Amino acid sequence: MPLPPNRGHVSTEQRQASTPIDACTTIDGVHRILDDQEDAVLAVRHASDAIATFIDALAPRLADGGRLVYLGAGTSGRLGVLDASECPPTFNADPNTIIGVIAGGDAALRRSSEAREDDPAGAHEALADLDVGDRDTVMGIAAGGTTPWVLGGVAEAGRRGAMTALLTCAAVPDSVEADHHILLDTGAEVLTGSTRLKAGTATKIALNTITTSAFVQLGKVHENLMVDLRATNAKLHDRCLRILCALCPELDRATADQVLQEADGDLKTAIVVARLGLDREVAGRRLDAAHGDLRRVLD
Repeated sequence: MPLPPNRGHVSTEQRQASTPIDACTTIDGVHRILDDQEDAVLAVRHASDAIATFIDALAPRLADGGRLVYLGAGTSGRLGVLDASECPPTFNADPNTIIGVIAGGDAALRRSSEAREDDPAGAHEALADLDVGDRDTVMGIAAGGTTPWVLGGVAEAGRRGAMTALLTCAAVPDSVEADHHILLDTGAEVLTGSTRLKAGTATKIALNTITTSAFVQLGKVHENLMVDLRATNAKLHDRCLRILCALCPELDRATADQVLQEADGDLKTAIVVARLGLDREVAGRRLDAAHGDLRRVLD
């Protein structure tokens, strides 16, 4: 086999100049790992301007019916799939709004398939199956910034007219093109090259920030409450009641439950009914007219 490209210049592949972790006591090793993780938060904070710029470009596209598609391999791919899968229960979002695609398919969520990440055309079929187009946004996630599967997929998404972005934890070559680049400069890992550590932590924080902020702009949140909920199980039923009582303090829990049932379990509708004294149909029409923005309706 030919020699692979030398990635020794990539910051996430370099070694820390510190006491070897295998020479540490257990508690010292734990402290080393935890201290290193703190750098993940700082890396995301330093990228906050780029993150905010991307969110402001993304949210209107989602409001217009576009989708956010994550592309990643290995840990990066799993984090993208995780973030996408958590948006529907958190924000009552359509599962097709945020989509995670991982090199090797869903089987790679449980069993690594790193060989797939070397194929620069490997993501093309998934993009074609999703019919990615000019309303969509495709974000490649690659800790080291060199994964051919991710970079090739982002380039193909751009050719298909999508807005493109790269989320990396190391600088990317000048030849790599994307509309947005978010660099989380986490540097060398405490276990050399293991980007499941602080690079993974920084990536998870950034993805949490992106989707939460985007859905806030889409009216899925009121104050700091997940108001776009439906009472589909006992936990969500309880959360709906507590939120309804918090926003409508004149209601006791039993009355709140009656209002929620009359709203067919839709929390936003129940809040409008209770706060404005409207019936369910009128409350629903007002929410529709405000594109689901509860603050606009209540104000």
